[in-house]
Amino acid sequence: MMAASKPVEPQSGSGLPRWQLALLVGTPIVLGVGAVYLWNRSRGKEKQGKRNGERKTPEGSASPVQGQHGAINPELENMSPLDKAQSAKNKGNKYFKAGKYELAIQCYTNAISLCPKEQKGDLSTFYQNRAAAYEQQLKWTEVIQDCSQAVELNPCYVKALFRRAKALEKLGNKKECLEDVTAVCILEVFQNQQSMLLADKVLKQLGKEKAKEKYKNREPLMPSPQFIKSYFSSFTDDIISQPLQKGEKKDEDKDKEGEASEVTGSSGFLKAKQYMEEENYDKIISECTKEIESGGRYTAEALLLRATFYLLIGNATAAQPDLDRVINMDNANVKLRANALIKRGSMYMQQQQPQLSTQDFNMAAEIDPRNADVYHHRGQLKILLDQVEEAVGDFDECIKLRPDSALAQAQKCFALYRQAYTGNNSSQVQKAMDGFEDVIRRFPKCAEGYALYAQALTDQQQFGKADEMYDKCIELEPDNATTYVHKGLLQLQWKQDLEMGLELISKAIEIDNKCDFAYETMGTIEVQRGNLDKAIDMFNKAINLAKSEMEMAHLYSLCDAAYAQTEVAKKYGLKPPTL
Repeated sequence: MMAASKPVEPQSGSGLPRWQLALLVGTPIVLGVGAVYLWNRSRGKEKQGKRNGERKTPEGSASPVQGQHGAINPELENMSPLDKAQSAKNKGNKYFKAGKYELAIQCYTNAISLCPKEQKGDLSTFYQNRAAAYEQQLKWTEVIQDCSQAVELNPCYVKALFRRAKALEKLGNKKECLEDVTAVCILEVFQNQQSMLLADKVLKQLGKEKAKEKYKNREPLMPSPQFIKSYFSSFTDDIISQPLQKGEKKDEDKDKEGEASEVTGSSGFLKAKQYMEEENYDKIISECTKEIESGGRYTAEALLLRATFYLLIGNATAAQPDLDRVINMDNANVKLRANALIKRGSMYMQQQQPQLSTQDFNMAAEIDPRNADVYHHRGQLKILLDQVEEAVGDFDECIKLRPDSALAQAQKCFALYRQAYTGNNSSQVQKAMDGFEDVIRRFPKCAEGYALYAQALTDQQQFGKADEMYDKCIELEPDNATTYVHKGLLQLQWKQDLEMGLELISKAIEIDNKCDFAYETMGTIEVQRGNLDKAIDMFNKAINLAKSEMEMAHLYSLCDAAYAQTEVAKKYGLKPPTL
């Protein structure tokens, strides 16, 4: 169900956004906001401690000055206008530290009026300090006005840009907030956790809002035949995807060209099954509907097959009533009901309702305890929920029921590997790597085994061997586009070979022009190369192919981040480092 077209990443426990944790050109992360901010370099680390704190204080020393409430001391009469302004600012800082924000504002206003207009640096500081005081009073409009004045005087003023970003977010102006915080991230070389967390938060909100609207009105789109076959191959106890049995179809008359004539029987479901075998997927929903409307003997099967194709085209709203009906049919084959529960449970997981998802998987295990698919797919759910021990237990149960399930063996190895890797346990990592060797030795025809082993080898920086594993995958499944994407990413990480990487990802698109993962990855690389317009185009192509609202939200986040960078480049001439 959650077939391994993309790497499975459990939730991170570090509290950092995923894009901050990602490698420069490592495997893109599935559930996070994205590979846009991947320029996290080692430089600037020494400044990190200083930068990670909350920026509340105004700038400049708060040395005590005589006089009260902003009145100018007679001693100041002989000072230059700039010195007088600095003195007023210092008094403002003193009030600010004492929590007397109204008095601080009076002093900063005094400093602004005293300061010569040509002293742009000082003047921008005074505006920024007054904005800091307004921020303490939650006067967001005033904060934005003063920060805008400060930025106009000093376009790369990090404090003013970040303070304005926070105020814009408070007023719900996400687009402008994102532009400001993007400028801050670039100026700080992606070293400040605080500004990156704000960027992450706003990107996620924008992504969710846009995806909600777009997903509701999207045109249903049938995935590629390769994706559909890969999806069905992740089930072993699925009645509806089994080939037509003897007696289920008429003898096929061959015409002169040797092509099979259409099934002449009246059953819509049997016709749908034949279309499945012919990979004529577009006709399946309508044939299932005929079976259901006529109340035929295969109504339960037709409901489940129709629901499955509704899910495949991304129409969960239409799939759910069909799945509900099958689940509530007490007289239906238990395997059909369990399969419907697995699919509804996976649908709930995509909708980020893990509790409902877990309930469905548990019910499936209750009604059909010897169904290997239940444990296999529940194991994948547990990995997504970062419950690795329970995931391993489920994979073990699946293997006990189906000792020949190469997929479950490979995924169990990957679960153990992730647990050891994130726990920094080198002996367990080695044990998991040995487990992969065992899986590919016992199941040399399982492409998934090689693919997951390659991901682990890449983590371990054993790039040459990872490359060999991807070659094995391509040998076994030459039409699997995602393998070419992974191999392309590997070339970038291993040899910094941009041309080879892009060539392999282009090959993936050639094989399957509906491979959203390939467009997403291409977009990510173009961002890193500084080709933002091309990146946005790639992300938009991926958005139109997204298979769930959650995936679409993630892709919109990437697109918005790239767009924000184009705006920042225009406004401030700021660009992050490129490949």
